[in-house]
Amino acid sequence: MPRGARVEESALWVHRGPAPPMREFHRHDDVEVNVVLEGRLEYLSGGRRTVVEAGSTALFWAAAPHRLLEQDPLHRSDVAWLHVPLSTVLSWSLPEAFTTEVLAQRTLVVPTERVGAHVPGLFGTWEQDLAAPGGTASTALLLEVHALVLRIVAAAGGAAGAGTGAPPRADLRPVARMASWIAEHFREPVSASDAARAANLNPNYATTLFRRAVGLSLGEQLTRHRVAEAQRLLVTTSMTTAAVAHAAGFGSQSSLYACFTRACGCSPGAYRARRTAPGDGLTRTGR
Repeated sequence: MPRGARVEESALWVHRGPAPPMREFHRHDDVEVNVVLEGRLEYLSGGRRTVVEAGSTALFWAAAPHRLLEQDPLHRSDVAWLHVPLSTVLSWSLPEAFTTEVLAQRTLVVPTERVGAHVPGLFGTWEQDLAAPGGTASTALLLEVHALVLRIVAAAGGAAGAGTGAPPRADLRPVARMASWIAEHFREPVSASDAARAANLNPNYATTLFRRAVGLSLGEQLTRHRVAEAQRLLVTTSMTTAAVAHAAGFGSQSSLYACFTRACGCSPGAYRARRTAPGDGLTRTGR
């Protein structure tokens, strides 16, 4: 992840600069905004390649493992980066359609001109504020970030925007096929071996290939999707924990509890309470 101004782990993170090398996948419990001013970004997440061209703004929930594909060294990039804790975004009571799209790990891409020509200047101001000694996420800064997200919501029509959805490069295509299959079928009673067979690969070889590219085993990726879906259901519905476990693909409530607690550091009930509590704008489980 790019380096830049940051305060304590429970606060906003802002930076403006070129796209960094990113050879490994990473994840964090934030809504990420990338305003591409020059050059382009190519993300691989969930087995799909999303291209964000200059003049576009992308927004996505960064809970799913993702990474930037290698950038062309001959073409300079200039990107404004913003991470907003998921709990902050949820506290804003944004349109349900938008929240559902984001928590379903879909990337929204909109023209920056529909967000506002003043946006790059805001990032510079925010970075200076947070980099100053004792810098904090002031009320004014949070209001400006809130307004930016509202503008993205409006530009996206309150729901999904568009990435290219194009397949990644040839050396990642088997990995992408498995990741896409998992993303489509994780709610079902499937296993890592099923994902390997869907890509016509030997399960042992598939697991090695996938881990080398993504940094996770196929089983771990499957669990990540199920945990992310459980997170989405916990904060957007009133379903019981048992119902959430079933809908997210866990075989039992106890399996949900074990996997969820290990991934999030708290129980499903505690997660729901924290994420839906009013005024809990800057609480996060970790980056």
